[in-house]
Amino acid sequence: MNSTFNLDKGVKEALTKEEQRSNFRRATTTLRANSTKIFNPEEKEKMRRNVEYSKKKVLANLPDLLERFEEKCKENGIIVHWARDAEEARSITFNIAKKHDVKKIVKGKSMISEEIHLNPFLQEQGIQVVETDLGEFIIQLNGEPPSHIIVPAVHKNRYEIGRIFENELKVPYTDDVQELNAIARKSLREHFATADMGISGVNFAIANSGAILLVENEGNGRMCTTVPKVHVAFMGLERIVESFDDIPACLRLLTGSATGQLITTYVNIITGTRKPNEKDGPSEVHVIIVDNGRSAIYANEKFRSTLQCIRCGACLNNCPVYINIGGHAYQSVYPGPIGEILTTQLEGIEAKGELVSASSLCQSCSEVCPALIPIAQTIRNLREERVNKHGVVKGAGSKSSKLEAFSWKAWSWMNRSPRAYYLLLSFLTTFGFMIPKVSLLKQWTKGRAKPRFASKSLHSLVKKEDGVRYE
Repeated sequence: MNSTFNLDKGVKEALTKEEQRSNFRRATTTLRANSTKIFNPEEKEKMRRNVEYSKKKVLANLPDLLERFEEKCKENGIIVHWARDAEEARSITFNIAKKHDVKKIVKGKSMISEEIHLNPFLQEQGIQVVETDLGEFIIQLNGEPPSHIIVPAVHKNRYEIGRIFENELKVPYTDDVQELNAIARKSLREHFATADMGISGVNFAIANSGAILLVENEGNGRMCTTVPKVHVAFMGLERIVESFDDIPACLRLLTGSATGQLITTYVNIITGTRKPNEKDGPSEVHVIIVDNGRSAIYANEKFRSTLQCIRCGACLNNCPVYINIGGHAYQSVYPGPIGEILTTQLEGIEAKGELVSASSLCQSCSEVCPALIPIAQTIRNLREERVNKHGVVKGAGSKSSKLEAFSWKAWSWMNRSPRAYYLLLSFLTTFGFMIPKVSLLKQWTKGRAKPRFASKSLHSLVKKEDGVRYE
C-alpha cells in the first residue's frame, strides 16, 4: 500500500491552484472542440465499432498473438524480453545499458516507463536520462510527473514555461511560443547527437509482422529510435493488434480523439535494426513486453475491457472531475477516468481504491471512448469490489465496513416490510433534521449537502388527495 497516497489531500490542494485549473479548463476545452470538429458522427461511430472489434479480437487471442509477435520479431532481428513486473523491466533495461556502457539515454514519450519508475532508477545507476517530448522535457526540468497521458505539461501556460526555461536552461526569459520551441530544440539537439541509447514506448505492436508502431508530432521519437546505437521499446502486453489492417481506424481515432488532428505528424514503423545499406538506425532493437498486473486484469472477464484502451486521453478531456482538479491530484501515473480503473486494478484496491470515488458517473468518459470501454460501469463495479470480500480484484473487500454492511441489510429488510418502511418514513419526516453528522452520514456529507426530509411524504400527500390526478 502506498502510505503517501491521500486523494482528499490531493484534491484540496488542486482546488487552491487557480492558475493551474484555468490552464486545464482552457486546454481541455480546446482539445474537445478540435476533436468534435474533425469527426463525422456516423463515420466516427463506425470506426469506434471497428476499434472495439479489433481490441476484443486481440483480447480473445492475446497469448497466441504475443507469441506470434515474438516469433516475427526474432525473424526481423528484434530482441524480445518479458517482464513480469516493474522491477524486472528496470533490471532488463539496466543490463542492456550496462552491456553497451551507456552513459546517456534520450527518451521518447512512454507512459509505461513512468509506470515502472524507470527514470529515477536509471539515474541512481549513474545514467543520464533526457526526456525529449516537449511536454515531458518541460516537466522533467521542473521536477514534476506528467499531468495528462497525451499532453504531459497541459497544466503549464507559456509564461510558466518561459520561467522554467529561464531558471533551468539559463536562457533569457521569453514567453513567445516559437522562441520557446527553438530553445528546446537547440537544447535537445545536442543530447540526440551524444546519446548512447534511445527509449520509446509502443502505440501498437503488429503481431503478424513483428513490427512496432509509434505515433508522435515532434520528430523526437524518430530521433530517439534512429540516432542512438541501441533502441529499447517498452510495451504493455495489451498494446498489440493482429495485422496492419487493424491500424487505420485505430490511428484515425487515436489522433482525432487525443488532439483533434486528422492524422498525426509522424507515424514511425520499426521492423528491425539498421540494414547494411542504410545510413541511420540502431544496431540493436529490444522490445520489453511488460505485464506488471495486466495479466490479472486479463484473467477477469468482468474487467478485461480495461485493456482495450488506446491511450488517447479523450476520457480525461471530457471528465468534469479531471478538468477541475487536474492530473496531479490523482497521485498516479494514469489520471482521469481511465486511470481510476487501470491504476486501481494494477496497484490494488487497498493501495489506490479511493480513486474510483473521484467520479461523478456522468457517463461522459464512456460516451467519448473510441474503444467503447464501459468506463463508468467499470468504476461502479470497482466500487463494489472495494467492499466485496469475495471480489476478483487485488485487495477486494479491503474497504468493507461492518457498520455499512449492517446498514444495507437493514435498508433491504426495511424495504421488504411495509410496516417498517412507513414507521421509518414517519420518523424521518418528523425528526430527520435532528440526525447528527456522524459515522456514514459524516463521510457522505464531506462532499454533499446533508439530506433534507420533507415534512410530509409523497405517500401521505397522495393518500390525502385520494389518489394522483393527471392534468
